[in-house]
Amino acid sequence: MHKKIIFITGGARSGKSTYALKDASKISGNKAYIATAEALDEEMRERIEKHKNQRGTDWDTYEEPLRIAEVIQEIEGKYNAIVIDCLTLWLSNLLIRTQNTEHRTQTIEMEIVGFLDSLSRFKDSPVCGLGSGFCVLYIVSNEVGMGIVPENEMARRFRDMAGILNQKIAEISDEAYLLVAGIPMKIKGKGKI
Repeated sequence: MHKKIIFITGGARSGKSTYALKDASKISGNKAYIATAEALDEEMRERIEKHKNQRGTDWDTYEEPLRIAEVIQEIEGKYNAIVIDCLTLWLSNLLIRTQNTEHRTQTIEMEIVGFLDSLSRFKDSPVCGLGSGFCVLYIVSNEVGMGIVPENEMARRFRDMAGILNQKIAEISDEAYLLVAGIPMKIKGKGKI
């Protein structure tokens, strides 16, 4: 049995999701897509439908804007390839949902710790998807720290939390890729791309 976590980051519209899905599609067996986006307006509904159609019927989709750690725990062992798309949207969802709470930072940090724990359990679990004994978890996230410093507190908090989260994911990942203009550049892991 072989388990691997692959982290894919880059700017908006850099090809991250396309790369993750294309690479995951090469893996035989069951495939799952964990979507953190919510259809809050018509344009987003259209985007979500377009993405579902692009994935096709080979993928089981789990739409979960907040509790991705629980979804990983629930589906672990059933799939050979899992794509989580995307962490920055998940973090944004957490920030918005906890906006008026007194313990916002603690709540978000607890969710992040739970997510990181779910990744450790994924790597340590002897259970794998059906058939091949080969399981790969792809994690897609935006790189948001290459621009200017945001002008408001909420945007700076988001940028800082996303940067720290990305660092932690990259650290525990077996491989990491930076996508630029649709071109993947391997930034961590053995072997060539």
